[in-house]
Amino acid sequence: MHVVVCIKQVPDAKNVRIDPDTHTLVRQGVDAIINPFDLFAVEAALRLKDACGARVTAVTMGPPQAEEALRDMLSRGVDDALLLSDRAFAGADTWATAGTLAAAVRKIGDVDLIFCGKQAVDGDTAQVGPELATILDIPYATLVKDFELLEGGHLKAVRRTDEGTEIWKLPLPALVTVLRDVGNPRVPSLKHKMRAKKADIPVWGHGDLGLDPDAVGLSGSYTQVVRVFSPPRRSDRILIQGAVEEQVEQLYRYLKEVKVPGL
Repeated sequence: MHVVVCIKQVPDAKNVRIDPDTHTLVRQGVDAIINPFDLFAVEAALRLKDACGARVTAVTMGPPQAEEALRDMLSRGVDDALLLSDRAFAGADTWATAGTLAAAVRKIGDVDLIFCGKQAVDGDTAQVGPELATILDIPYATLVKDFELLEGGHLKAVRRTDEGTEIWKLPLPALVTVLRDVGNPRVPSLKHKMRAKKADIPVWGHGDLGLDPDAVGLSGSYTQVVRVFSPPRRSDRILIQGAVEEQVEQLYRYLKEVKVPGL
């Protein structure tokens, strides 16, 4: 069984800054981390490796420094790593990103299951996983909190919903985006760290994937981020203190003063 796990290197949220001129995120000189939600996807893949000997390949699209994230994946027990890096990929929206990842999965070949984190903390769209499955024309389930391989080439996926829980049966190949419920991410081991340090990580560009440069990155994107900004600070804040009953009375009086409709 071959499992692919998609990860992303994102800016450390503690150091995010916005360029006042371009109104975009400043990435140069900002520490990068592995998207926290993707670590649960990696753990899910590694649990399958422990259970049935699945081979796990980690894939990421990003600049050359994203190789660090892949070496971290290898140090946790992932078998292979692949970096998709090309200037042509820059500025990709979720659809262009998913298209590039899909081309990589097709080239890898014989992939039975794809794991993704539920979303990336820098964009928070939760779109890449479903879009990747759509492009590959395979079934998918999102917000999966537990899963189990079934006989006959199927996967049992337990989904969390606003109403409760759903249990789906997906034919393989399939894709799932997982929640933290699948298990705590394991830490790197010394044995795997040594292997990760020496590992040769292939780098594929648009030419390796047989993609038109106009169909990837910003050129192949349907959407563009025009501006990113921090909400202006508000000074008209009040602090309500005291017992719960007193706080309710203070809040009610305040809302009446500002003439909230219905009060």
